[in-house]
Amino acid sequence: MTEPEKTIQNRELSETRYAFDLERVKTIWEETKETDCTVSVHGPGFPRYFHKTADFLLLIYEQYQNKVQGKFEEYTLEDWKKSNQELYADVTGANYETSFANPVYAREALGMEFSKTLCSLYTELRSQIVYLFEDKLFHLCSSTELFLEIYFLLEDGTTTEKEVRHAIYSYFSDYMEPFLEERLKDTFDPSRNFAADIIMNSDLSDLSYLYRFGEYITENEIKTAEYLNTLTEQEIHDMAFTFTDGYRRGFDLYQIDISKKHTVNIRFHLGFERMIRAIIKQFGALGLKPVIYRAGISIGERNLRGKAGYFGAAPNKQYEYDHRMDDVLFFDKAYADKRLQCQKHLFEHHKALLNDFAGPAVMETFGEVPFNPVKRKEALYYSEKQQKWKKEYQAEAGILTNQYIPGEETSFSIISYPLPEIGEKYKEIFKETIRVNTLDQEKYLHIQNAIIDALDLGTHVTITGRGANKTSLTVALAPLKHPEKETRFENCLADVNIPLGEVFTSPKLKGTEGTLHVTKVFLNDLEYHDLTLCFTDGVVTDYSCKNFSSEEENKRYILENVLFHHKTLPMGEFAIGTNTTAYTMGKKYGISHLLPILIAEKTGPHFAVGDTCFSHEEDLVTYNPDGKQMIAKENDFSLLRHTEPNKAYFNCHTDITIPYDELGDILIHKENGEKIPLIRDGRFVLPGTEELNKALLS
Repeated sequence: MTEPEKTIQNRELSETRYAFDLERVKTIWEETKETDCTVSVHGPGFPRYFHKTADFLLLIYEQYQNKVQGKFEEYTLEDWKKSNQELYADVTGANYETSFANPVYAREALGMEFSKTLCSLYTELRSQIVYLFEDKLFHLCSSTELFLEIYFLLEDGTTTEKEVRHAIYSYFSDYMEPFLEERLKDTFDPSRNFAADIIMNSDLSDLSYLYRFGEYITENEIKTAEYLNTLTEQEIHDMAFTFTDGYRRGFDLYQIDISKKHTVNIRFHLGFERMIRAIIKQFGALGLKPVIYRAGISIGERNLRGKAGYFGAAPNKQYEYDHRMDDVLFFDKAYADKRLQCQKHLFEHHKALLNDFAGPAVMETFGEVPFNPVKRKEALYYSEKQQKWKKEYQAEAGILTNQYIPGEETSFSIISYPLPEIGEKYKEIFKETIRVNTLDQEKYLHIQNAIIDALDLGTHVTITGRGANKTSLTVALAPLKHPEKETRFENCLADVNIPLGEVFTSPKLKGTEGTLHVTKVFLNDLEYHDLTLCFTDGVVTDYSCKNFSSEEENKRYILENVLFHHKTLPMGEFAIGTNTTAYTMGKKYGISHLLPILIAEKTGPHFAVGDTCFSHEEDLVTYNPDGKQMIAKENDFSLLRHTEPNKAYFNCHTDITIPYDELGDILIHKENGEKIPLIRDGRFVLPGTEELNKALLS
């Protein structure tokens, strides 16, 4: 056992520490009732801040005592609802306007010097909600002691913000190894069965089980679970099998021996536990044990690119958006280097766990009310230096991960279902989504073969928009040396990427140029109006949208959430979606704007900025069902993995789709100047593809 493990697993010591810490918190709670207490020297808002924060920590302790004393077992469904609402109340609805988690209110109450730091601290302490449910005493103790340390610092009227920030820096730096080890084991160790135990051993007809995860629970989670409880065992089995069999076929497709793997990570939105239970059993039949870990909560584990793991509802999306860059407080070059060293050490120590890992099985959801964030100047943002350090760290971390979990030795599966928030026709949309996810693969195999055969005759493809869409793009294609046995495009059926319905390639960057435009699109849960990306030799050279009143705000929005702070990104993928059934579903129910990228990318041509679809798997030999080898896996950046690996990958991949109703023409250009029309005015015209238009005309 490592020293970090000994520290975390010494329960008796942690319980003693926690009880002692809370006595001190109670003292602070009493002291800060008075506005003239010692911390008031920094301003009248400081006693209120520490009183409110102490009050929250005492609530956590009370709930923790209820848990360890077995009182949770006596809770009724109403007790659970009340407890859940109480824990998350401060950041939900109108309460957020006067919460110290709100950067705007924090600035008003605490002043300019300390507000960002203390606002971020308050948010970090809210991670204790999930720590109490998972019984992570070490995390409860250490974060409580951070609160105490900062209070005692501020009792001294001469303490500066820099000193408070340094305390937070030291906390994340000093506890880095035990925190990282806990996260690694949560992610790869099947004996960490907190979530799996709830799923497999609860009475799923009693919806109080949802609250035992510690996540925020809304009508989405409750009604999803209720609806799944109305389905037959066969229906649940079939839904699960679509998912698990796609996962299995991914290993067959890439000729990877699944029998050498022993764990699978299942990621999902709470409410789907009845289906997840069936998925766990089906994976068990494949020799895979589930590892189900929570999406990152702490500042040190949040992901700008979305949630990875299991999660409930967002208590407040603006709250989450406001705090997405809180690691600004401690992220510097020294921290990044130390984190990489710790990861390397822990990967080596837990090499056996990593070797067992088969890859993620991801179940996405869609249908939530679109979120348009308010950009607050009072929130924390990366400096240019931090952006640089962050990108360098992510590149190195990606290389390190691939060393211990080689991409060519794992696979994945991903599928999506709607949430009740999508509207009154939720049940109909759910059933229609099942149909979309289970279309006839044999039919699509032949249609997509015809498309690929035509594309393989060209040197480049042109794509134009229609109506308000201003797209005008030329996509260069990789050269084919042996067209009789090679192809540039992968024929995507319903294996790892469900639903079926696309052919895709890694474009040749030189010669790829023009403008990509969509009038409205949702990417990673954020909305964009008139998103425009300009390409020269395959890389983004300019970009804009019309979300905000100023060009500067719009550019920053794209830089942060599409380019992820990279000055530019290449076009990593060009694909043609063929799932006109999914497109028609979107139109029929008025939910096109709510479809996730996973489905939306199949409803028209799409273009990904970032890494190729074959990131870290370029040397893995794969074939289409017709026996032709897929050869277009590289671009000028991924080739650098041989000489400058830290410049080869961007660790992001964002698909942007032009829907059929905004699409003009797609033409394939042959070397002799001849043009082969694939799509005209948003309709398929290539012989052998006419079947796809039936759904568009229905």
